[in-house]
Amino acid sequence: MDYRRLGKSGLRVSEFSFGAWVTFAKQVGEDAAASIMATAYDNGINFFDNAEGYEQGNAEIVMGEALKKLNWSRDTYMVSSKVFWGGSKPTQKGLSAKHVTDGAHQALKRLQVDYLDLYFCHRPDIDTPIEETVRAMHNLIVQGKVIYWGTSEWNAQQLTEAHLVARREHLTPPTMEQPEYNMFRRENVEKEYLPLYEMGLGTTIWSPLASGFLTGKYNDGIPADSRVNLPGYEWLKRNLESEAGKAKIEKVKKLAVLARDMSLPVHHLALLWCNANPNVSTVILGASKKSQLEDNLKALDHKSKLTPDVMARIDEILGNKPEAPRALARE
Repeated sequence: MDYRRLGKSGLRVSEFSFGAWVTFAKQVGEDAAASIMATAYDNGINFFDNAEGYEQGNAEIVMGEALKKLNWSRDTYMVSSKVFWGGSKPTQKGLSAKHVTDGAHQALKRLQVDYLDLYFCHRPDIDTPIEETVRAMHNLIVQGKVIYWGTSEWNAQQLTEAHLVARREHLTPPTMEQPEYNMFRRENVEKEYLPLYEMGLGTTIWSPLASGFLTGKYNDGIPADSRVNLPGYEWLKRNLESEAGKAKIEKVKKLAVLARDMSLPVHHLALLWCNANPNVSTVILGASKKSQLEDNLKALDHKSKLTPDVMARIDEILGNKPEAPRALARE
């Protein structure tokens, strides 16, 4: 396991990390969570990602009980939460100073920790001034309840505004963005955020396997035990069965041939491709079983196989490499 700086901060985060989305409190209980997290930790993972919106806070409760059971030294790992979807009441949603503050306190209780290492705005809130949100995050940092704050699925304009507000008001700017990034979702990380990396932005990317597309398990239909069949994931089934979804599956089949020639499973190729981007601070893995996590971690043994020729072949198969901004394009 290698460790990378989170943007220009001094924090060093494991190149693979572990997240609770989809699995904790839905497919995974406290004992299994502790077992999976122990495997992650023993293999060098030091960042564990969560959110108030994951199973209405229950994913954080499961992770908190696992952390209590594992009893790791608090200075050896990082834990995060995200704020936006806290409940149905008007004061339980969005990024108002009240909800940002309440959400942090509730996450601390559920996770059973004294502070959050990373705290994300789970989505942008068009109804709350960015200055209000930036100030609320800054106050939590001053109080010692949060160490670093960031965003998830914000666009470059919103992130730039947050940085400008922080600079003008002498507040703490966001350190990281958590975007979806995978072979089928590239525009934000590879093009839109380019100017922000110079401002110190790190990325903790999610869905590196494109909600399972890039595992190859949908190449011959939908398995009975797939997350697609879970309540609340009907949207994923619709995506798979759409014309765009079918086109993605055809590309995955071609990627699988390339991966086989490299003596790799296609999902290892997809994970290593994300990890190869120098602007990716960490790739968040998900797993409902310890064996799944162990398998994904084995991808790191083959980083050297992603040569420039292989990366070029991947781009040829995908056909979706973002064009460089005009100011950066070579003549």
